[in-house]
Amino acid sequence: MAITDWPEAERPRGKLLKQGAASLSDAELLAIFLRTGTPGMTAVDLARQLLQNFGGLRALLSASAEQFCQGRGLGLAKYTQLQAVMEMSHRNLYETLERSDCLTSSQLTRRYLLSCLRDKQHEQFACLFLDSQHRVIAFDTLFYGTIDAACIYPREVVRCCMQHNAAAVIFAHNHPSGIAEPSQADEQITRRLIDALVLIDVRVLDHFVVGDGVLVSFAERGLL
Repeated sequence: MAITDWPEAERPRGKLLKQGAASLSDAELLAIFLRTGTPGMTAVDLARQLLQNFGGLRALLSASAEQFCQGRGLGLAKYTQLQAVMEMSHRNLYETLERSDCLTSSQLTRRYLLSCLRDKQHEQFACLFLDSQHRVIAFDTLFYGTIDAACIYPREVVRCCMQHNAAAVIFAHNHPSGIAEPSQADEQITRRLIDALVLIDVRVLDHFVVGDGVLVSFAERGLL
């Protein structure tokens, strides 16, 4: 049976308009994005099959272009649409964060850093540059590494802080293994960064390690 033959309240679009997007299942949300199914399959049926084949919504969203296009009913046009939607989501979070105090809006800060770094396949070290009111000036990924390490240079961090005229910073880096526990090397480089930045009167407010849906805060652990 085609979705157009379903009762109005059961159609994904109608359900979204009446009950809100949060009321939809992963398959229903994906079906709205797909718009159409394939011969013999509704968009919802196709969405369920794709979620099963990829292993869930998160795996589908983080798939490479090549992996994504191997899915039934998918292609480069759908892939580019999905990337655009995800980037709009990141930018919406960032714009909201820009208008907030990062310390008093700690959950928003965590959500943003998690969305930026959680699914990266290689280690990345990023920084939120803040003004004296702890509002965001900029967010930059400063260093890129391998699957388990990234070389971090305090001199470059100092240069970027001066370039942005930052008064404070929040560091974040991901562990592609998914385990968010800080390593001894993480603690050592954080101390070196703090020592370098104190010379230009820039405070390090926190350093987050991003794992698989989990963030560990150096400040909360007493590691700063």
